[in-house]
Amino acid sequence: MAAWLLLCCALVFALVVVGGVTRLTRSGLSIVEWQPFVGILPPLSDAQWQEVFYKYQQSPEYQKVNLGMPLGEFKRIFWWEYFHRLLGRAVGLVFFLPLVYFAVSGRIGARLGVRLFGIFGLGALQGALGWYMVKSGLVDDPRVSQYRLTAHLGLAFLIFAAILWTALGLLPPQRATPVPDHRRLRRFAAGLSTLIFLMALSGGLVAGIHAGLAYNTFPLMNDYLVPPEYFALRPWYYNLFNNVAAVQFDHRLIAWLLAILVPAFWLRTRSMQIGSRARVACNLLVLALALQIALGISTLLLRVPLPLAAAHQAGALLLFAVSIWVCYELR
Repeated sequence: MAAWLLLCCALVFALVVVGGVTRLTRSGLSIVEWQPFVGILPPLSDAQWQEVFYKYQQSPEYQKVNLGMPLGEFKRIFWWEYFHRLLGRAVGLVFFLPLVYFAVSGRIGARLGVRLFGIFGLGALQGALGWYMVKSGLVDDPRVSQYRLTAHLGLAFLIFAAILWTALGLLPPQRATPVPDHRRLRRFAAGLSTLIFLMALSGGLVAGIHAGLAYNTFPLMNDYLVPPEYFALRPWYYNLFNNVAAVQFDHRLIAWLLAILVPAFWLRTRSMQIGSRARVACNLLVLALALQIALGISTLLLRVPLPLAAAHQAGALLLFAVSIWVCYELR
């Protein structure tokens, strides 16, 4: 069962990465219908391609952004969105079918069953939220809402965390050794996981309003520590979600906090008695953060190239996964 859940984690990880590529290639609005079941098969004939393309041509994105796009270019963006939706369906099946088998065969207790079926319910909600997000771009202003995009990303991270935590609980336990109760250390680790999650959400806002295409300097933002445009909008709280300068600055600020707090956490664990697995997890946390910061800076300075931007999104989920592992080992 642990291996099955870890496989589901890997599929969710892939789904998040493909979702990032779908967004970066502006492919998310290429399929203008939500067909959870009949949409499994792609167009297989020229007539079917023409039908799908005609529906896209009626959309505001085609008429206001991609007017005159040839069928060949449409196919390129169609396949990314199609593969993203197909992978989402595959994750649902890979999770649900073994779950039913384990439940029917009596291998899952009531408490674990409630948790697993609850995770499946979150997955179904994620599919509906994905379509709700796409619908926000099928309007006169063909732009996906950054709020719905961030919610979609955040729920994916939460589903991943729930599956990973459950899988870790089903793995063979480490050999029992007397380890002191480090309550403060556990709270510190939980705080780091929360901060990493918030950084991922702020990254969703950055992606939603294309804030990564502005202020492509580091460590300052166009020669300013705090950009003067931070409070350009009224009322002031609009800046937190709609202002390119504020959204990018907040994302950087959380990264700077993690750059200070994660090494401090690691140094604190070096002088404390913790299990060997916990030691490995804490070491990996520092390495994952260093990788993620390097990817973030490179993505910014090079103005969001597709490979680096996709790797940066993958790095965020990897860093979050390691932080969840740290929390679990220190429980």
